[in-house]
Amino acid sequence: MNKVILMGRLTRDPEVRYTASNQQMAVSRYTLAVDRSYKREGEPDADFINIVAFGKRAEFAGKYFRKGMMVAVVGELRISSYEDRDGNKRWSTDVVVSEQYFADGKASANEDRSRDFAPKQEKKFTPPAPVEGFEAIGEDEDLPF
Repeated sequence: MNKVILMGRLTRDPEVRYTASNQQMAVSRYTLAVDRSYKREGEPDADFINIVAFGKRAEFAGKYFRKGMMVAVVGELRISSYEDRDGNKRWSTDVVVSEQYFADGKASANEDRSRDFAPKQEKKFTPPAPVEGFEAIGEDEDLPF
């Protein structure tokens, strides 16, 4: 079984290109920065993983995904080789998308993220009004059970 599930932030806007064949197909490439769950001193805090989407998924990514967005991706790990311009053999590791999702809320995609670091104000608790047949208990009173 070859299945990869990732959630991370886009490091750049997706790049969409089309194949040169008779039936053009969209191919989108983007990179996800995925936080590591265990961090060692002196090592990076995230892995940068190459993502490739084809067809409608590629068009969707190109249209809706933007740098900094949190997205979730389900796909397969693909390792391929090719020769560069100098004739050297190169290896590429990509995740080929089978599913992709927005992982940020709609509001957070449009808001300034700096507000996340603003101090939060505590809300004062206001007890609800007594309901008929029930007795209100004050904050300082002991509970009857």
